[in-house]
Amino acid sequence: MTTTPPNKEIIKLSDIGVRFNNRRWTLRDVNIDINEGDFMAITGPNGGGKTTLLRIILGLIKPDTGSVKYFQNGKEVKSLKIGYLPQKNMIDNRFPVTVEEVVASGLFGGMPPFHKFTADEIKSVSDTLEQTGMMAHRGEPIGNLSGGQLQRTLLGRAIISRPHVLVLDEPLSYIDRMFVPRLYEIIASLAPTSTILLVSHEMIKISEMATRHIIVDHTIHDCHASHHFVQTECE
Repeated sequence: MTTTPPNKEIIKLSDIGVRFNNRRWTLRDVNIDINEGDFMAITGPNGGGKTTLLRIILGLIKPDTGSVKYFQNGKEVKSLKIGYLPQKNMIDNRFPVTVEEVVASGLFGGMPPFHKFTADEIKSVSDTLEQTGMMAHRGEPIGNLSGGQLQRTLLGRAIISRPHVLVLDEPLSYIDRMFVPRLYEIIASLAPTSTILLVSHEMIKISEMATRHIIVDHTIHDCHASHHFVQTECE
């Protein structure tokens, strides 16, 4: 585990609570400060609220209680540039869009109609396709891709803008085993300039890279053990 950077708040969650079907609490009493430069490894039992927590941070879910605040250069801001790789791809692979177009959409938070790429944007797309090993498939419809190729395409969309915050929910899902070492290299290359939140069940390599570990089990537990899935393993 690397050295924790100086505290400089970038995201603050206060008293967050989320109910499932207005009954059972999926998350409750969640209070956490995420600091600029954190590499936060997140784990916990299935159904403990990990993906719900990430979606709250992304602004995709409004919590039933509490607040989420974002900061930049010490000042509160309305939003941050966030790259997101979801656990299960949310893209309809029947949609007539190419690998290149999906990756490029990460520059804009969605492809604007009739956008004409600048030279710098074209270079960013090409560099990202090379980085994720998808250059040979750049013009291919996403419906033709394997699960691993689609995951790499979505990874490219998440990282192309060099976001302030990179959120990766089980990034090893669907990834070809031969690409796994390259995935770790990509994440390590982004860590110096991005705050990274990564959910994974495969913690051996991630624990070496992370600066913080938390368990999500309907609430938040900071953890100091190298491998952890439940609160009792954190001592």
